[in-house]
Amino acid sequence: MTPSRSLQLSMLDLVAIREGGTVAQALALALQTAQHAESLGFTRYWLAEHHNMAGIASSATAVLVGYIAGGTQHIRVGSGGIMLPNHAPLVVAEAFGTLAELYPGRIDLGLGRAPGTDRLTMRALRRDRAETEQDFPRDVAELQRLLGPVQPGQGIIAMPGADTNVPIWLLGSSLFSAQLAAERGLPYAFAAHFAPRLLHQALALYRSLFKPSKTLSQPYVVVGVPLMAADSDEEAEFLASSTYQRVLGILTGARQRLQPPTPGFMETLQPQERAAIGDFLSAAVIGGPAKVASGLAALAEATQANELMLVCDVFEPARRLRSLEIAAKACGLGPVDTSR
Repeated sequence: MTPSRSLQLSMLDLVAIREGGTVAQALALALQTAQHAESLGFTRYWLAEHHNMAGIASSATAVLVGYIAGGTQHIRVGSGGIMLPNHAPLVVAEAFGTLAELYPGRIDLGLGRAPGTDRLTMRALRRDRAETEQDFPRDVAELQRLLGPVQPGQGIIAMPGADTNVPIWLLGSSLFSAQLAAERGLPYAFAAHFAPRLLHQALALYRSLFKPSKTLSQPYVVVGVPLMAADSDEEAEFLASSTYQRVLGILTGARQRLQPPTPGFMETLQPQERAAIGDFLSAAVIGGPAKVASGLAALAEATQANELMLVCDVFEPARRLRSLEIAAKACGLGPVDTSR
């Protein structure tokens, strides 16, 4: 079973720092991976904002978006996402407005409602500004105004930013952003790569409540997918042990750098630990070419997603690139000319 040719593939990168590696190496690998994804025909490459997390180098997300866009030719580059509670909307509008002027038609602005960090770090980011759940819809609306055409009497203008109309996406792992995206007529990305429990409920709500807007006439859905693809099922399971270790660290509060794969890692865990990792990664596609093709096809069929956005935490860079090649072939993508 192969996914429909109309299904698009994209990638979300947390810019993991590998055990024994450096931040500079993680950043260089992100660019190399983006260039490879572009050559395979991926639609977009997003970077995720996180702060104060061991092993994650994507905190300065807008800077990274510019770095990746500057090192690629055609692929769309964006945030997956900017965590809006951490930033004043005007600052975001000016940063992404600048990016849109530098790389016209290639920049996406994905927005998240969570801080992407702990409360202490959140306070350090915004000082004494305390965000509430009610602030997010207002901040999204403000960003839409700042990135849209200047209106008569508008007192604050994002410069750059005004009239760039950078596409805004809402990201989420619950029902809140699904409903807001539907009400605003915005595209919606669900974070099934770390919180798959409400995936189908959120997508159903988004589609049922969707109101066409000036920017989007019908619902558009992206689903985050953990991917571990290799030339055999056994190799893929071995490579996935790096992700299993990362997830266990998240669940236990013992975050660390991305660890090399460990044979038989899951067998060393308690049953409840294995179950928790399994729940976290219930949307994951792990296997050789045939299993990856059937897994991606099944997820595409079950969600009717327009795009699958892969999260690929393979420790060894060459095997990471190979993983994307296998996924691309499974979805009918092929090498494209990026020299134009």
